[in-house]
Amino acid sequence: MSGLFFSRRALMVGIGAIPTGLSMVAMRSAAADDMATSAAPMNTVGLTRTSEAIHQEVVFAASRQHVYAALTDAKQFDAVTRLSDAITLVTAPGAKVTAISRDVGGSFVLFGGYVTGRQVELIKNERLVQVWRAASWSAGDYSIARFALVDQGSGSKLVFDHQGFPAGEGEHLASGWYTHYWRPLGKYLAPSNH
Repeated sequence: MSGLFFSRRALMVGIGAIPTGLSMVAMRSAAADDMATSAAPMNTVGLTRTSEAIHQEVVFAASRQHVYAALTDAKQFDAVTRLSDAITLVTAPGAKVTAISRDVGGSFVLFGGYVTGRQVELIKNERLVQVWRAASWSAGDYSIARFALVDQGSGSKLVFDHQGFPAGEGEHLASGWYTHYWRPLGKYLAPSNH
């Protein structure tokens, strides 16, 4: 299809690899195919026809109140980070302390300072929207990360969307959200921990 510049990829995780308290409902990533040229096709009003975006849905065996608190409380998120492979970022010499503002416009510092940004929208126990960036990105590169929470049986479902990140980062980020956020968050929120 010559007019289609992105493809949808499903990331499947085997049931045995999913930790207790975490279930992948759908983990999909919409990622742009490699372009032969550096210029993205545009129409006459300047709208580009290429983009990368991540959409993931994760079910936790915890209430949305517990999930929201873990994402917005520095002490809890630091504990989540320490359950992930990113613990080396938190414990590295010169690492910044986890800090999360609970105010719209407030900043956050995660993973020892590797991830930073600002809170754009905070609707307690329902939605969190952040301007989000990784330290490895070029200066001025920011993305939008949106976390929406809904009840799912006795637990909750997190519907996550991430867009506006630098081209070519989609697959790495999609994998990273699972590895550094969802899997350790599922461990942290497991009923045996609360």
